[in-house]
Amino acid sequence: MSAPFEERSGVVPCGTPWGRWYQTLEEVFIEVQVPPGTRAKDVRCSLQSRHIALAVRGQEVLQGKLFDSTITDEGTWTLEDRKLIRIALMKTNRDAGNCWTSLLENEYAADPWVQDQMQRKLTLERFQRENPGFDFSGAEISGNYSKGGPDFSSLEK
Repeated sequence: MSAPFEERSGVVPCGTPWGRWYQTLEEVFIEVQVPPGTRAKDVRCSLQSRHIALAVRGQEVLQGKLFDSTITDEGTWTLEDRKLIRIALMKTNRDAGNCWTSLLENEYAADPWVQDQMQRKLTLERFQRENPGFDFSGAEISGNYSKGGPDFSSLEK
């Protein structure tokens, strides 16, 4: 079995004061740097369809309305090496045109260059899914790739 698309092609992260976030066609990942030695009992994390709240050792780190909806039951968080919290949210809308421009509705927006790179990556990931025999992980894309790129599904095969 081949590695997932993002492992082969890398990620396009959006830096934040507490860490970074990035996305694939299906998921949004949040990585939060926490003080070394943090234990799971120090973490309070609430993941809802359109809302997230994260506090570490009683201090609010992240809270607000998510940019778009997620599947509540499939959201998870883990504490890695007692210094990194990784949150995985499953997007409700898994279309290449659904490239989140920010993590929360009014916070942690990707700058225009990063947003452009995220959209390119999601479009290539869409092409990879539509053409499983080809590897698009090292491909470059130009032209019409906004909102997921052109739709070739109506063409004859």
